[in-house]
Amino acid sequence: MSFPMAVEFGLTPPPQGQNSNMLLQFLPLGLICVIFYFLLFRPARVKQKKLQAMLEALKPGDRVVTAAGIHGTVVGVSEEVVQLRIAENVKVEFSKSAVVSVVDRRE
Repeated sequence: MSFPMAVEFGLTPPPQGQNSNMLLQFLPLGLICVIFYFLLFRPARVKQKKLQAMLEALKPGDRVVTAAGIHGTVVGVSEEVVQLRIAENVKVEFSKSAVVSVVDRRE
């Protein structure tokens, strides 16, 4: 009497040939993970490395744009702070991470 109940509730072990079927069930999940890596995670990491390289290459004379949309010329660069000239006799200090792009590089 208990054996048909066990079959009904799925409590019996799978037949021997079902192991390969289980692999096929997890294959789409693995494929989705690979697609997410190449479409989302990898491009974000490449963009982050590019931005970091740009910030490390900042030097006086470069024209930059900040996250606030302020355009200025780099006057001084330290470890964490960039000093920008935004008008004549007006210098402002920004965090290096506030610089989002370099408009013109001085050689």
